[in-house]
Amino acid sequence: MARVILLTGGNLGDVKSRLQCAQQQINEQIGPVLRCSHRYESRPWGFDAETLFSNQVLEADTDLSPDEVLDAVGRIEVALGRDRAAEQVERERTGARYASRTIDIDVLFYDDRVIDTPRLCVPHPRIGEREFVLVPLCEVMRERRHPLTGLTAAEMLEALRQKNRKPCDDESRLS
Repeated sequence: MARVILLTGGNLGDVKSRLQCAQQQINEQIGPVLRCSHRYESRPWGFDAETLFSNQVLEADTDLSPDEVLDAVGRIEVALGRDRAAEQVERERTGARYASRTIDIDVLFYDDRVIDTPRLCVPHPRIGEREFVLVPLCEVMRERRHPLTGLTAAEMLEALRQKNRKPCDDESRLS
């Protein structure tokens, strides 16, 4: 049995219901969901959009291999209305790397394994750059260590916030 950590999110349609359905499908197709964070709203990362994203971290036990988890995630996304072709059209239209979507499920961790294949990179390579990942991750596993950096989720979040803090932030707190 392996422990897999997933991030679910989206910003189109009834995201709350879709994330609930995603959790149910993960429970049925990947393995029992042991813990889940609250849903957190955030601005889009890497592109502009009018609607906020809602994201949630889930921890599940699985008997599936990493590739089988990825296949199951893809099936769940399609079943919940993800249209990658439409996303591609939108990315081409805007020139952005990312686009709004109904559902997205990322594999953040698979036990403490490091996987780097053309299909799958685990731990997810941009965990430490994304507050919308780290905040819900810290809620459910604050002391979870990144197998490559050795940093905990809490340490990664603090480092990201320090990096993104503007110099005037300190001055505005003094008044």
